Amino acid sequence: MGFYLGLPHRMRLGNLAPVEPGQGAAMKPTDVLRHEHKVILMVLDAAEREALSMEGGGPPAGARVSQVIEFCRNFTDRCHHAKEEKHLFPKMRERSPLATERPLGVMMGEHQEGRRLVTGMADGLLRACDGDRAAVQGLAAALIEYVDLLRAHIDKEDNVLFPLADKVLPAEDQKALVEAFEKIEAEELGEGVHEKYHHMAHVLADQP
Repeated sequence: MGFYLGLPHRMRLGNLAPVEPGQGAAMKPTDVLRHEHKVILMVLDAAEREALSMEGGGPPAGARVSQVIEFCRNFTDRCHHAKEEKHLFPKMRERSPLATERPLGVMMGEHQEGRRLVTGMADGLLRACDGDRAAVQGLAAALIEYVDLLRAHIDKEDNVLFPLADKVLPAEDQKALVEAFEKIEAEELGEGVHEKYHHMAHVLADQP
C-alpha cells in the first residue's frame, strides 16, 4: 500500500481527520478541503516547472501537461470546487449571509477564472506540441497565471474562509457536509477516481 501525505493511498474521508492524541475530535469539512489543497499544491509545483522549462526555450512535455490539465479539470474543479460550490458555500451563506457574502463572491469569481485558464491551456496544448512557438509561450503564460491564481486562492481559503466556516457552522452542519463530500467523490467522480488523482499528483510531483 502506498502512502501519500502520511495517509493510506486508498483512503476514505473518514480516515482524513487530524486527531490529536487523546482528543478524539470529529473531522470537519475544512479538514478534508485543506488536505485536498496540499494535493493540489503538489500539481501546481509541477505545472510551474513545466511552464518555466517552456519559457526557457524547452519543448512542451505534452503528456505531462495533459495530465496537469486533466487533474485541474477533474480533481480541482469537478471534485474539490464542487464540494465547495454545491455544499460548503451555500451552507455558509445560510448560516451567516452578511459575514460570508463578500469572501464567497471572491472565491466563486476565482473558480471561474481558473476554469477559463484551464480551457485556454487545453486549447493551446496541441498547437504547442506541434511546434508553434507562440502557442508554447501562450501555454507557459497560462500555466503560470493559473499557478499564481490557485496558490493565492488556497491561501485565502486556508487562512480566511475556512476559519470563518469553522466558526459559523454548527456541528450538525459539519457532519452533514462531510457526508455530502463523500457523495461527491462516489457519484460525481466514481469509485477509486479520487485516489487515482492523489496518485497522479505524486507522480507529477516526483518528476524532475
